[in-house]
Amino acid sequence: PPPQRLAAVLLAAGSGSRLGRRPKCLLELDGVPLLLRLLDALAQAGVAEVVVVLGHHADAIGPVLAGRPERVVHNRDPEADQVVSLRLGLAALDGSADAMIVALADQPLVDAQDLRDLIDAFGARPPATEVLVPQVAGERGNPVIFSAAVRAAVLAGPATFGARQWQAAHPAAVARFVTDNPHYRTDIDTAEDQARFERDTGRMLRWPPALR
Repeated sequence: PPPQRLAAVLLAAGSGSRLGRRPKCLLELDGVPLLLRLLDALAQAGVAEVVVVLGHHADAIGPVLAGRPERVVHNRDPEADQVVSLRLGLAALDGSADAMIVALADQPLVDAQDLRDLIDAFGARPPATEVLVPQVAGERGNPVIFSAAVRAAVLAGPATFGARQWQAAHPAAVARFVTDNPHYRTDIDTAEDQARFERDTGRMLRWPPALR
């Protein structure tokens, strides 16, 4: 059945090591940081609860989130595997959601309609499916959506156990949302990614003055 209550974990703890060690989520598109664009898209898509996981650059990112309703948690060991941030975010959710989205804070094109399409596809998923992953041109995309049962199983597992590990252990419960929408495959990890994005879309990504 379609989820009645949705939650999300937004991962923004990375160092940006391949982009000058700057917080990628503060790159601005049309004058708005990518982080805020995605948070607004989640709200518009009907996601009731959002946890943002910070680590590296928390001092720079934190003020951007001031006054917003999302809960913020801090990964005190951001050099560790991303599974640590995921588990922190999942643990911080209040547990009332039927399904949760795990999103990356450096995807400039994911909007509310993309999220609604993912949520609708999850509602129409094959029986016994617990995880739905976007797939574009044969490649895995993001965000990913999964059931409350997966959250519970991840949190019950060891510290190194995350959603990817759960999927590897339960391949029959993972379905693909096959689409030609490139938004799910577009993220910004390097200067080359930034240049490609600007070339392909004709839109500019700019650092805020404090990070130039």
